[in-house]
Amino acid sequence: MTSFYFEHQKIFLSVDCIIFGFDANKLKVLIGKRQMDPGRGEWSLYGGFVRNDESLDDAADRTLYELTGMRNVYMRQVGAFGSVDRDPGERVVSVAYYALINVKDYSKKLLTLHGVEWVDLDELPQLYSDHNEMIRKARKLMQQKIKTEPISFQLLPPLFTLTQLQRLYEVVNGEEVDKRNFRKRVKEMDFIEKTELIDKKSSRRGASLYRFNKKIYDKDSNFKL
Repeated sequence: MTSFYFEHQKIFLSVDCIIFGFDANKLKVLIGKRQMDPGRGEWSLYGGFVRNDESLDDAADRTLYELTGMRNVYMRQVGAFGSVDRDPGERVVSVAYYALINVKDYSKKLLTLHGVEWVDLDELPQLYSDHNEMIRKARKLMQQKIKTEPISFQLLPPLFTLTQLQRLYEVVNGEEVDKRNFRKRVKEMDFIEKTELIDKKSSRRGASLYRFNKKIYDKDSNFKL
């Protein structure tokens, strides 16, 4: 490190990870009790400070990996949060990222190890500092992206029913969609493939299982749902 800028005040820089999952027809977020002061014991997102040898994206990737053990996860930056009094400990600016994972891919051992749990997005408690605001902004970004990019398939299992897909769109956007019109649009998309497999858990008759074909999508990316 050099001795430049020594006359200026130093500010801490951190990242916070908003990890979304979809389970039991609910949109969920991963939170836990804060294990450090200030705010020890308060509900919080999982985050950490940016190291001297890291970019913001690298710090977010590391933080996400520490919590989930996963690589190559869909993750996007939400924005910077820098209110002067946002952290009672020090002057801290945090850059939030949101990630989308399949909850079934997340080890229960890691849940216990890190003391985190999946909580319904609509039933969140008051979180530490401005973490509730981070989540609200992340959801707005998801609502924009889900209409123009196939990010929903990051949250679904490899095989899914159209009911699951529809319900996911509804919980992300916070409103119901017309079943007939929704399925008509889905069936017009070549990259959402119907398989010969049947899900017999969802109904007595069973429901057809579908899958997302990324190769076909990459050839025809005019996605709008």
